[in-house]
Amino acid sequence: MGQLALQRLPPLASLPRRPPSLPPPSSAPPSLPSATSRRPRFYVARAMSSHIVGYPRIGPKRELKFALESFWDGKTSVDDLQNVAANLRKSIWRHMADAGIKYIPSNTFSYYDQMLDTTAMLGAVPSRYGWEGGEIGFDVYFSMARGNASVPAMEMTKWFDTNYHYIVPELGPDVEFSYASHKAVVEFKEAKALGIDTFPVLIGPMTYLLLSKPAKGVEKSFCLLSLIDKILPVYKEVLADLKSAGARWIQFDEPILVMDLDTSQLQAFCDAYSHMESSLAGLNVLIATYFADVPAEAYKALMSLKCVTGFGFDLVRGLETLDLIKENFPPGKLLFAGVVDGRNIWANDLSASLKTLQTLEDIVGKEKVVVSTSCSLLHTAVDLVNEIKLDKELKSWLAFAAQKVVEVNALAKSFSGVKDEALFSSNSMRQASRRSSPRVTNVSVQQDDVAAVKESDHRRSTEVSVRLQAQQKKLNLPALPTTTIGSFPQTTDLRRIRREFKAKKISEIDYVQTIKEEYEKVVKLQEELGIDVLVHGEAERNDMVEYFGEQLSGFAFTSNGWVQSYGSRCVKPPIIYGDVTRPKAMTVFWSSMAQKMTQRPMKGMLTGPVTILNWSFVRNDQPRHETCFQIALAIKDEVEDLEKAGVTVIQIDEAALREGLPLRNSEQKFYLDWAVHAFRITNCGVQDTTQIHTHMCYSNFNDIIHSIIDMDADVITIENSRSDEKLLSVFHEGVKYSAGIGPGVYDIHSPRIPSAEEIAERIKKMLAVLDSKVLWVNPDCGLKTRNYTEVKAALSNMVAAAKLIRSQLNKS
Repeated sequence: MGQLALQRLPPLASLPRRPPSLPPPSSAPPSLPSATSRRPRFYVARAMSSHIVGYPRIGPKRELKFALESFWDGKTSVDDLQNVAANLRKSIWRHMADAGIKYIPSNTFSYYDQMLDTTAMLGAVPSRYGWEGGEIGFDVYFSMARGNASVPAMEMTKWFDTNYHYIVPELGPDVEFSYASHKAVVEFKEAKALGIDTFPVLIGPMTYLLLSKPAKGVEKSFCLLSLIDKILPVYKEVLADLKSAGARWIQFDEPILVMDLDTSQLQAFCDAYSHMESSLAGLNVLIATYFADVPAEAYKALMSLKCVTGFGFDLVRGLETLDLIKENFPPGKLLFAGVVDGRNIWANDLSASLKTLQTLEDIVGKEKVVVSTSCSLLHTAVDLVNEIKLDKELKSWLAFAAQKVVEVNALAKSFSGVKDEALFSSNSMRQASRRSSPRVTNVSVQQDDVAAVKESDHRRSTEVSVRLQAQQKKLNLPALPTTTIGSFPQTTDLRRIRREFKAKKISEIDYVQTIKEEYEKVVKLQEELGIDVLVHGEAERNDMVEYFGEQLSGFAFTSNGWVQSYGSRCVKPPIIYGDVTRPKAMTVFWSSMAQKMTQRPMKGMLTGPVTILNWSFVRNDQPRHETCFQIALAIKDEVEDLEKAGVTVIQIDEAALREGLPLRNSEQKFYLDWAVHAFRITNCGVQDTTQIHTHMCYSNFNDIIHSIIDMDADVITIENSRSDEKLLSVFHEGVKYSAGIGPGVYDIHSPRIPSAEEIAERIKKMLAVLDSKVLWVNPDCGLKTRNYTEVKAALSNMVAAAKLIRSQLNKS
């Protein structure tokens, strides 16, 4: 990226000359009809109304990930990257067209993130990136996303309550907006050249502004909605461009409407779309909401818009919206009914969805109902046909994005009177098979273990201040102890060794020896750097959730079920299909081996129950909290076995605790109560001298700080630097935190290496609001995605900064 910032790269929206071909996605499983293999030159709109909110952009085998990383490493050209991207778009559009989808989205593809694309479209580039106007190119675009040698990246945080991360826009009163990326119209024309008429998708102005943050130096009280009149002229230019290109529909994604907005915000929403009314003339307009119910007042605001042709609702997570539709839905408008789940991988219950559609028919009329996904399919895996690890029974219960497209069309055809009886019969048998399968239910777990959970709040018997004193006597740590979050770089050789061991190409003895040598390297490096509490680097682990799920009952794993987390980072969520137990110890062998390599404390590394839950595809046949308690009991057994093996510091990561927080205020307390309870279950039985750490990252934690305190961990490490030290503000506001805490001192998702002086300044800011007796020094997150050159330099500077401030404290 240091080189990238110096190049003048082509515009983000430019097209490659001759894209090579990718195979189209499959529509398997066997019980679903395949999209036709013929490729008509032009696609005619179907009579039945079907729609897809959005589609995964990474490719069925992560083609975009590998193209991006190769480009960033300087191994391939801009043309190579753009060719892969064009291939993916073509393959996606053709799959939807072949499957019979009427309303096909465009501009849902992104090289990094759709919010960053909108920032580029609006020309809202922070001044530190040196953009001087004109069409935004990859140099500026990727610098905003990843940082470069001289400037840090923009903040990254979770997209609503998903595991997808977006790049947070930085806005202030002086920002000058301009139409600086023509990506939306370029991709519309690209699809049109293939004979496919698409539905351009834009992040709506309200969602964009309300998910932004005040730029550095701007008062936190700055009203982001005050910029609405400045961004609407750019939206109007985009609309004019799309109309000139022949667009007949436009989709505005406004998921912010499912949040608890106040009266002034809803009025600003109505005013914004009224202001664009003349520009929208000649276009059909869809406003799509998703992820939850639309509150009554927001629904009322939506229905008041005269310029809108259709409204899209999530009818999987937003069933209460049905009541609002029954009470009032404007005549003549289209209802885009999101009945196919865009966030999970279970096959749709077609008969149940058809009943929902028939209920809507009675309200709005058959011709006004469009069958759709509940949200973008971005949040699910790409194509089930690529799965070779799943057994036939389990596979029959599932549907990935490619299959969900076929489900949408099957429902649309049936709803229009052309029901495929064989398909529906097969679907019903698969639903029944899952309900009755003995592999799903473990009676002892259901009746005994989870029932016992409800009899206690599972708090440790002594206060954290007492425990910290006992732990310090045992650990004898210096002031401002340094540590890392867990993972060290995952090299190509390391990944190869794990693959070969799984494929039985190398013996267990050779595998263990290789991992041991990697541990020795990581331990030696940390000791040379002077880090106080060590980690073994997690060389044996593929993923912080998958590693544990592979050793727990009730979990299944895919070979290619990848989902984008951010940029080129993809995760392969486990599938929780049944009751969860721990057949045997999972980490004790490895942690014990690592502890014997050093006299310093070595953390035992575990993933917490809430994170395992939130980063998995979870069974939808029982409440989520019951599944979470099952996982918590399994992790509790592991914690106690680690303690028996002599591990005195145990980290139980809850990186995703905030992510699962419901979007509506009225539902948040119940979630936080059971989520915090699940964490406490894991460690309630350990001795006072055993130090329990947890870790959280890349979310806004300030509004749940009291629940974090209630988790009762001895030490929490938490992302702080990439979010511009937002976390520290909660302590400025008077919140008292008596446990150990390590706000991150540098961003590990950027290749940029901070100086010791910069890190020292961050530590000083922390000491202004936190006692030196509880402050820890650590990076924002794990080091898995970085290389060893970056890691050595950054950690060396981190330790030097800690020693500098430590010496200053000693003098004072």
